[in-house]
Amino acid sequence: MPPPVLAGCGEPLAADAIDMRDVWRTFATEVDGMPAGTIDHVERIEQCGDRVVITSTGVIHDMRTDGTLANGVNDVSALNWQPISVAAAWEAGSHVLRPNRGDIAVTRELMAMC
Repeated sequence: MPPPVLAGCGEPLAADAIDMRDVWRTFATEVDGMPAGTIDHVERIEQCGDRVVITSTGVIHDMRTDGTLANGVNDVSALNWQPISVAAAWEAGSHVLRPNRGDIAVTRELMAMC
């Protein structure tokens, strides 16, 4: 992975943020509550203030978690090169990404392992 983007930032996390700063490996992927996709995925999550940077294989997603498309992830799809606009926010203890502020969401959350 490239060097951390937010390494020099000392601003405290936003009040509604959960601290997810670390390198993570996916253990489950679900769509509508059903297992889906591959679980061979590693990503680094950096946070500073209301900013979140997620780095993984071939991508760096840099966003503010204010729920707006303008400050969310503005990227290009690797599948068809079409623009992607995704609003990012903290909702009920989860990091939530909503393409075009729609009902479809990608969530990241911390779960206790028994």
